[in-house]
Amino acid sequence: MTRRTEWPGSEDDTSSAAGDAENRNGRRGRKKGGGSALAFSGGDPDSPRAGTEPPRTPEEQARAICLRLLTGSPRTRKQLGDALHQRGIPEEAAEEVLSRFEDVGLIDDAAFADAWVESRHHGRGLARRALARELRTKGVDSAVIDEAVGRLDSEQEESTARALVDRKLRTTRGLDREKRLRRLAGMLARKGYPEGLALRVVRRALEEEGEDPELLDQHLPDV
Repeated sequence: MTRRTEWPGSEDDTSSAAGDAENRNGRRGRKKGGGSALAFSGGDPDSPRAGTEPPRTPEEQARAICLRLLTGSPRTRKQLGDALHQRGIPEEAAEEVLSRFEDVGLIDDAAFADAWVESRHHGRGLARRALARELRTKGVDSAVIDEAVGRLDSEQEESTARALVDRKLRTTRGLDREKRLRRLAGMLARKGYPEGLALRVVRRALEEEGEDPELLDQHLPDV
């Protein structure tokens, strides 16, 4: 019997799949309970590509991966490049897609660095040194990092350090003088504040709380 050509997913296709058994002669692998495995695949069910989309080019795969990652959050070119490498995308295809994304502004390491500094400084209180370290781990160029962290001036950094100390100060009350100094200065050091700035801010905060400046000087720790 001559069969009509059926397009996958059409109404004619699905009705044919449920029709006379003679029209399905030679088609194997049909599931019980109606519905043809072939009706929506457009090919031999024994074929490894049955029920799947045609294979995409490496460039198409790379674009899909990058778009999916960028939907979640901004990424640097290095982060996206690493992701493509891990998924087996050939280097030439990856570079082509990454360059195209840069051209249209979907990848912008400078904008990423600016936003990172703004968010992490005001949200976590990180100092320039810590922010630069984080951006390096994300593959941002050194010149771009310097420009981004350079927007934080010394006054802003010191003001943020003081706010951090003020929030922590209450939890150190009851400790001896040396422990308070070490704990507060150590907290600032872990957030990337230079030793001199950390000790100056902590010393001023404790003085304002009533500590003797001369006694504080005797217990200044090495951070």
